[in-house]
Parts: sequence; structure tokens; C-alpha cells
Amino acid sequence: MSSGGGHSRQMLSGPDLGAGFLHQLSVEGGSDPRTFIYHAQDGGSDAAGPPKGPLDVFDFVHPAAPCMFGGPRCWHRGFELPLADSPTVRRAYNRNRFVLQAMIDQAYAGATPDVEGALAEIVDRVSGPLASEGVPWYVGGSAGAWLLGARVAPRDIDLGTTPAGVARLGELLAPYLIEPVARTDRSGGASVLGARAFVGTFEKGARVEWSVRVDPRGSPPFAEFGGEPEAARRLPARFRDQELSVTRPEYSLVRAAERGRVEPARALATWIRERGPDRELLEALLARSSLSEPGRAAVRSQVQR
Repeated sequence: MSSGGGHSRQMLSGPDLGAGFLHQLSVEGGSDPRTFIYHAQDGGSDAAGPPKGPLDVFDFVHPAAPCMFGGPRCWHRGFELPLADSPTVRRAYNRNRFVLQAMIDQAYAGATPDVEGALAEIVDRVSGPLASEGVPWYVGGSAGAWLLGARVAPRDIDLGTTPAGVARLGELLAPYLIEPVARTDRSGGASVLGARAFVGTFEKGARVEWSVRVDPRGSPPFAEFGGEPEAARRLPARFRDQELSVTRPEYSLVRAAERGRVEPARALATWIRERGPDRELLEALLARSSLSEPGRAAVRSQVQR
């Protein structure tokens, strides 16, 4: 999404403080959809800084053009929405800066996300309404593998659903939104329709995200979060007194291998090896991964009995 250089820019909130940063919310563009932009820059001692780490871990980017509200250490996140959605964006922006310290502590200072508590709140809020409305949803990523019993420690919770389900999840989790349901960009340049939430209190909780890719070419086979739940390979898992649908650990295994996360990859491979791999899925994921052929061979050997 646009992050500077546009016309008709207006500041909607700020300057505000949070987690060592100085924050502003602006909107730009002359017709709908507009681009709402979260700005954050090192706030120094005024913001109890310096911050513990950069914001790229949350998909913020440095703008190509000078920041309209500060100096060179400015970060942006942009969201395309109609101007009428300004109140929703303001609420998400404010919650984002209020919980940013907890998220940064989890990302950089070893704080443990309350994945179990957050998931319990999610299940309580969404399972009944989505079941009655026939909207599929499931848990993916490392949280899904954790629910299946893999010895991994999820840092967040990824949810899968349909394009219509993206908006419905945003309604059901509205009090916890830190990013509005909108078209936006994620790491790697992927354009998605999605949202994020921090489920819990300002001090304790877990980051939650859900999205579907906005790509006219469509999703690849077996896509974990392609907006077509029937395409994702899933398994049932028990959580407290309810059965949830979760994606297979092969998805997380390949991602962990790509990112060089040795211990999580070993734990995921152990689970897969003990219960038997989905070889068709694994080969499809490896084929479109960034791993070298020796790296792919190493993953295959890890899951062999």
C-alpha cells in the first residue's frame, strides 16, 4: 500500500506515544478507497525509549519518501479502506500502540505469548457464530502444529478462512483488532485482504492474524491460507472441550527450514516422522520453497522413519 508521496494527506491522530515510539495516524488520497497509514518513529526519552527493536517484524516498512511526520527512522503500515471506516481504523490504531510494548517484548525480549488464553477467547467468540453461518475457519502455522502435540512454542496464532470469513472474523474479534480488515501488504510484497488482532489485555496476550492473498493468478495447490479452506491439508485437534481443524505440520516444517530455525524444524519433523508424512503435500511445499536442493533433501531425510 502507499506509504508516502500521495496527495491530500491529513493527520487523524497524533502525536501519540507507545513502546518507545512516537505514533501518528494519517489518511491520504482524493477518492475511495483511501490509504490509512500508521506512522511510528523512535520517540526517544519522551516515549520511554529507545524501543527494544525495529517494527519490520510486524510488516512495517521504511518509506521511500521522507516521512511527513518525522525524520529518517520512521516506519509505515498502510491499509486501503473507504473514508467512512475511519472510526474502525482509529480504534485499531489506538489498540496497536497500547499493546505494542507487549508485542515487542514477545518479539525481542523473550516474553511468552499467552497462546492458550488467546485461543480460548477466539474459540469462545467465533466458533458458534461461524458454525451457524457455515463459514469455515481453522488454525494454521505453528499454533496448529502445537495443537496437534508438536513440541513447538508458537509466537502467534494464524487463522485460515474464506474471503467472506476474513471480514466476519474482524467483526467477531473487533475489540482486539490492531489492524483493520483491509487490503494491505505483508512481508515479501504479498498483497492480502486481512487483519490482525492482539487477543488479551494490554500487557498479556497473543498476536492473531488472518488473511487471503489478493492475486489474480490464484493460490497454488494446497495453499495454507489461500482463501479456499478445502485446499489446505488439515487434521482434527482437541482444544479443551472442542474439536478444532488445524493445518498439517508440513507447512510449518518447510517454513522453519527456509528460515533456518533448527530446533522448531527438528520438533516438527519428529511429529511428522512418528505419525507419517503427507508426502504429496510435502513435495508440493518443497517444490515452491526457497530451499536449495540439498536443503530439500535434508527436510525429506528428517521425516523418514
